[in-house]
Order: sequence, then C-alpha cells, then structure tokens
Amino acid sequence: MTGEPIQHRGLRSAQWYGEEDRNGYIHRAWMRRGVPNDAFTGRPQIAIANTASGFTPCNAHLGELAASVKNGVYEAGGIPVELPVVSLGETNVRPTAMLWRNMAAMAIEEMLRANPIDGVVLLGGCDKTIPSLTMAAGSVDLPALVVPGGPALTGYFRGAAMGCGTDVWRLGEEVRAGTLSQEDFEASESAMLRSKGHCNTMGTASTMALVTEALGFIPPGVAGTPAPDTRLLQASHAAGRLAVDMVAQDRRPSTFLTKGSFHNAIVALAAIGGSSNAVVHLLAVAGRLGIDLTIDDFDRIGARVPLLVNLQPAGKHLMDDLFRAGGLRAVLREVKDLLDPDALTVEGRPLVEGLENATIWDTDVISPIDAPVQEEAGLVVVRGNLAPDGALVKPSAASPNLLKHRGRAVVFDSIEDFHARVDDPDLDIDADSVMILRGCGPKGYPGMPEVSNMPLPRKLLEQGVRDMVRICDGRMSGTAYGTVVLHVSPEAAAGGSLAKVRTGDWIILDVENRQLSVDLPDEVLNSRELAPAAVAGFAAPSRGWEKLYVDHVQQAHTGADLDFLVGSSGSEVSRESH
Repeated sequence: MTGEPIQHRGLRSAQWYGEEDRNGYIHRAWMRRGVPNDAFTGRPQIAIANTASGFTPCNAHLGELAASVKNGVYEAGGIPVELPVVSLGETNVRPTAMLWRNMAAMAIEEMLRANPIDGVVLLGGCDKTIPSLTMAAGSVDLPALVVPGGPALTGYFRGAAMGCGTDVWRLGEEVRAGTLSQEDFEASESAMLRSKGHCNTMGTASTMALVTEALGFIPPGVAGTPAPDTRLLQASHAAGRLAVDMVAQDRRPSTFLTKGSFHNAIVALAAIGGSSNAVVHLLAVAGRLGIDLTIDDFDRIGARVPLLVNLQPAGKHLMDDLFRAGGLRAVLREVKDLLDPDALTVEGRPLVEGLENATIWDTDVISPIDAPVQEEAGLVVVRGNLAPDGALVKPSAASPNLLKHRGRAVVFDSIEDFHARVDDPDLDIDADSVMILRGCGPKGYPGMPEVSNMPLPRKLLEQGVRDMVRICDGRMSGTAYGTVVLHVSPEAAAGGSLAKVRTGDWIILDVENRQLSVDLPDEVLNSRELAPAAVAGFAAPSRGWEKLYVDHVQQAHTGADLDFLVGSSGSEVSRESH
C-alpha cells in the first residue's frame, strides 16, 4: 500500500479491499500483480464479462473488444478486470444452447455477486450470450452495460450474397428437391462467413443486439456495427469510460429499465423483422427485473408495427447493409411516435433523444414509415384449444396465403420420429396438410430446440412446394422462414393438448383472428389420453444440470426461465470471506 489510509468512497469493492486487517491484506495482495499502487484506494473495479470462446466462433474476437474496454476503464480512473464467463455457441452446443441459457445466466450472476466488482461491461454476440448476460445483470443489479460483438460482413458465392443461416435452410431444401447438387452446396460453405462476427441475417444474434439497444442496455448507435469495423473498438473504449461513470452515478439496471423500456424493445423487434426468439429472452430478462411483461404485450404493442427493414429472412439485404443504410437509430426515428419517450438508456438519457438527427441513407434497406416493407409485421400470439397459453407466428416470414388455413394434421412425436418418416414416399401428406412436431418444448427435449421450421417432405419439394403450415412446441432459428406456429404452450411433455392431437385431425389457423385450434368439440379433445409417444422422449434425467432444468423450467409463454431464478437477489454477499 502507499501508507495512506484506504478510502472507501462508498464502493462495493471496498468491502474486499478497504479493510486494514488480514482479510484486506489477502484480497489486495493476491490482486496486485502489476496493477497501480492506488488500484485499491477508491478506484472502481470494472469487470469485463467476456463470453469469448473458441467453441463460440461468433464470439471468438471479443478479446479485442475487451482490450479496448480496458483502455477506456483505465482512462476514466477505474481498474478493469477481465472475467471469462460461460459461453454458448449456437452452432456447436448439443443438444441445444437453450438448455444452458439459464445456467449461464445463473453462473454469471453468482460470479458478479461473489467478486469485488463495482460495475461490469458485458461482452456477447452469439444468440444466447446477450440474453444470459442481461438476465444475470438484471438479477445482480450492479451498474452494467452491454457491448455486442457485431455481425460478420456479407459473404458471396458465385456473385450472390450469402446470408448466414437463411441460405443454409434455402440451399439445403434445394439439395433435397434435386435442384442443387451436393457439390455446389458444399462449395458454398466456405463463403458463408467472410469475417469474424455473428450471423449477418436478422437472426437471433442480430435481433438481440438491436433489441437490447432499444431496451436501453447498449449505448445508442452501437448495436449492429459490423465485427471488423474499427468503430466497434472505438465504442468499446467509450463503454469502458461509461462503466466508470455509471458506478459514480449508481446507474444500475433497476434505475433505468422500466416497462416502457420493454415497450420500446417490442416496437423495435417488429420494425426490424426480428427473431421470434427475442420473445422468450425478453420475457426472461423482464422476469429478473420484476417487470410485468407478458406474451400478450408482444402482440398488443408490436403486431401492427410496420416492417421497415428489408433484411433476410424477411427481405433480401444483410446486416452490414443495415449499418450502411443508417442502422437502428434510423429505424427508430421512423417509429419514434410509437416509442415510450421517457424510457432511459445506460447513458441516463431517453432512448428517443437525438433520433431526429438519424438519417436513412438507403431506402431499399430501411423504408420510411409511410412506405414500409410490410404494413403489419410484428409477432402475433394465437390461442385456442391447441395453445391455451399462446403460441407465436411471425407473419413477416410466412406465406400470406397460409395465414388463414384449414388442413389435416400429420403428427410427429419427436424430432427422431420426424427424421425417420418425413421423406418416406408413402407418407400420407400433401401441400394442404399441417405438419405437427411435438416433444420439443422446454421439458420435452429438454431445452426447446430450434426445430419448428421443419424441412418439408422430399416428395412435396420435388413437386415445387416450398412452404406449409408447421406447428411445434419448440423454437426456430431467427434466420429461418416459413409459416411456422411455434412456442406452443403448454408443451406436449407438460400435458398440453398438443399431445392429444392425432394424425387426420383438422387444424385451423387464423392469424388475423388469433386462432389456433383442432377442429374438435372440447369434450372430445379433453377426453383423449396423452399420446404415449408424444411424451416418450421425456425421460426425467437423474442428475446434473439437466435434472435441475427439467425440474424447474417454466413454460415458453413466461420466458422458460427456472422458477427459482425469477427475480433479483441484488449484489450483497451475506457472509464474509475467511
């Protein structure tokens, strides 16, 4: 130490470093290792929660951003400390990254609480990383902000732009239809991702970055900056400085995130044509903050918001086009009258402040509100005897002619059953049929995988069919498209009526009237037993995280968080260390 009295200055970290006894000595001595002598005398300790991992390729570059954040923290007088946290790579983790979103959030929360941290910069990108980071930050309620890792640059194959994810689904179906060779399909693989960064479509990664900015958790104008763009390093440096200021102002999530913040996130979600996965993540984040957000809020607030962004999978462009065309701020300017004017951001100012200065530079990418890509494009909640607690439809990614449909059910009891039978030439199915896949909800899989956008039967693809009504209690990738009813709640494995449907039943989908039903009298449906095969895959695990998850996970319509994680425990540690 310098020999001068240790200054507490009200910092949380002073509970570790501010004592002159043996414990204080231990905390300081083990953390010295080259830091300035005054590191423990009133300078805020800023954690950099970094989800970088070689197994999460979309986040592999976050160490570069962390270095810029550190410079900003030092410049503002803080002490940066990098904190590696659980990372979930969407493309690699089996059976589904969603199984561990809540675990990652819990682990991050506990590490933020357990360590001498005054504020935190959260670095994420891939689908589940920003949700898990913000869920954790909501529960521990320390000054916190997010820096997203940014999308990859557009890749090209034979002169055509490649959209990460969306073109995988499209090209994969063309191979199965016999219109694209396996050799050409494989040749396109190396062109899919041209640079570091996450998917360049309006998939879940891009959606969660943009929506989290609209929520107020990201400094305005940062989300959507391409990963290789040096302006992202500049923003990271500024985020380090901002984190120190947030500690000084005691600006915690509970002080700037309100119901109005989520209102703005829902408006943004609709205007950008964002991923349906945002619903289950925003519900979970709201639950951690104690904010009363329901699935119906997404329909009430967002369903009639116009689609302004012409990006895959709902359109044709990609994320670096959106950034070039003016980015999220230009989109928000167009829907400013729909936004909550009082909702704040991490900077302590209203989200709407300065929107009048945003500009659309390319109206083919971002449409003005008086000439939208689609008049009403927000997510719709449908209900009925198939989904008493609701299910989602994304009209902007669906075929308009299928949004009102009556068809005969073809039921698959698991993803394995689906793969075994979908291409059977003798499968009794036609273009008007309704494909139902069950056993894929939070408990049933477990983890609620992205399988709702079922590949169509080969024989129908060969006939030129490219979309059908599909219903599932799982999720689908934000990069996917089609007339898909997903997040059916309650799920089959939890006793939902989806487990009572039989092949041959007539299914009614009427998106305009918010209806999803099996055309049976209630007494007939209620008298049916749950189909044994529908819950056969639900074998209760005997140990580990999977058991904890299945025992406590909630249904999709509330965010699929664990029941005992809902709410906040704050940042206090009840016992001293010895």
